[in-house]
Amino acid sequence: MVMALRVVVPPHPLIGHWLGVLRDRHTPGSLYATATAELGRWLTYEAVRDWLPHRRIQLETTLAGVAADVVDPAVPLLAIPLLISGLGLWQGGQTVLPSAKVLHLHEIPGVGTRPVEPIAPRCGVLVFLAELGEGESLLQLLDDLSALGVSGDRLRVITALASGPGLKAVGERHGSLTLYAAGIDPELNEAGAIVPGIGDVQKRLFGGTVLDDLPTPA
Repeated sequence: MVMALRVVVPPHPLIGHWLGVLRDRHTPGSLYATATAELGRWLTYEAVRDWLPHRRIQLETTLAGVAADVVDPAVPLLAIPLLISGLGLWQGGQTVLPSAKVLHLHEIPGVGTRPVEPIAPRCGVLVFLAELGEGESLLQLLDDLSALGVSGDRLRVITALASGPGLKAVGERHGSLTLYAAGIDPELNEAGAIVPGIGDVQKRLFGGTVLDDLPTPA
């Protein structure tokens, strides 16, 4: 059976507003960071709407007993911010899922990033990706997660902006995935940047300096 990648662009005016703030080349770094966190918050809210494990319990108010739906703590949740730029979205996502554990990745030369620890069989996983351009980093992580048994409805991806070519590449290898994005742009330029895009995310988030820009010690 052929699986189709499910892409959700929530039609919420605040999501559209904060995406517009990211697109504006004149947005200062502090506001860009705020907009990224806000998108992380609203997209996480939408992504867990029908996905977050919950159960019904009986409790007592000051006046009477009542049934209530609560998040089920027996089902763990993991957040994976992909690369440094993914931390901007996770900053907002963490306000929605404060009890989620962060799964750290480590760099393997020539291979990329991989999870540093096993993932429990019932655990739900949310990947926070700043933007989906060509998709190479995401594809490598999805391959690694699939090898660990994490795929299908156990996994969701949150990104500020996705490209048409990136979605095509992901869908061809991971068709059972559900991805939430604030918007979709149709093209990549020759350098692999999304057009019209949201600019250089790492440099705009971190004040124009990232680790790759620092000089190598002599």
